Amino acid sequence: MDSFEILRARMVDEQIAAKGIRDGRVLEAFRRVPRHLFVPEDIRDLAYEDRPHSIGRGQTISQPYMVACMSEALELGGGEKVLEIGTGSGYQTSILLELGARVFSVERIPELSEFARANLERVGCPGACLRVGDGTLGWPEEAPFDRVIVTAGAPSLPLPLLDQLREGGAMVIPVGDEAEQQLYLVRRENGEIRKTRICACIFVKLLGEEGW
Repeated sequence: MDSFEILRARMVDEQIAAKGIRDGRVLEAFRRVPRHLFVPEDIRDLAYEDRPHSIGRGQTISQPYMVACMSEALELGGGEKVLEIGTGSGYQTSILLELGARVFSVERIPELSEFARANLERVGCPGACLRVGDGTLGWPEEAPFDRVIVTAGAPSLPLPLLDQLREGGAMVIPVGDEAEQQLYLVRRENGEIRKTRICACIFVKLLGEEGW
């Protein structure tokens, strides 16, 4: 093992599994994806620390545990069509791909979308469909989606994303104020929307027509 492999194995054991993530497929995806290749080169030695890191333009790569928590909540078995809002550096995207999802990811900032595309190609995960645009409006041309994951904090549930979630589908989204949000699992069941709180969290703001 090289030093990054050792750090990655320790991250999975001490930051993810030890905090309650039990899905074996999720744990294995985190063991395979090289997180250090999804952060700016000058902070790669910090990539496996138990905290978010800046990726520029006021955005972050989320804490490893939070990425794992959101991934596990989606209950992906493979083959699901997933809408990701906030591509960022592409790390969450790569985890979804490792879990067998078909990923459609929207990023507001063009430079970050290109950064993510390059990162995904570098690690051999080029299968995601990436788009630059207002993530709060989703990707209506590709709807409906089996799952939706939102990687920024929203003031309320964006209606376009709910509309693009298929019957029986699920969305993971942080909702709250600028200082702190609650992470929710939102399900569409029998035409109704049901919310289940997962945990407290802090994300950057979800900017756009249906966000901040």
